[in-house]
Amino acid sequence: MTTFHEREEGFEKKFALDEEQKFRAEARRNRLLGLWAAEKLGITGDAAAAYAREVVAAEFEEAGGVPGKIMADFAAKTVALTEQAIRAKMNELAAVAAAEVKAGK
Repeated sequence: MTTFHEREEGFEKKFALDEEQKFRAEARRNRLLGLWAAEKLGITGDAAAAYAREVVAAEFEEAGGVPGKIMADFAAKTVALTEQAIRAKMNELAAVAAAEVKAGK
């Protein structure tokens, strides 16, 4: 194998690893956001963990994704938080989740 092919293979492996970490960080962010939203909705214990899993799944299943699901749930329970507040919390938790994934947690 030539040096060029070795470098190319190395770049491909790094790209794959970076994409996997990005996916894991987004899923972790959504889980953390789900736990935060559950607290705002008054959901605790196992029900909060189940709600967090629903939020993670919303990324793939629901129109509007995660913010749309949380906004709909907040509206149903008359929790007064704006979409901007939810997105700000998502950004805050994205940094936490990325650090956790990088640390191997």
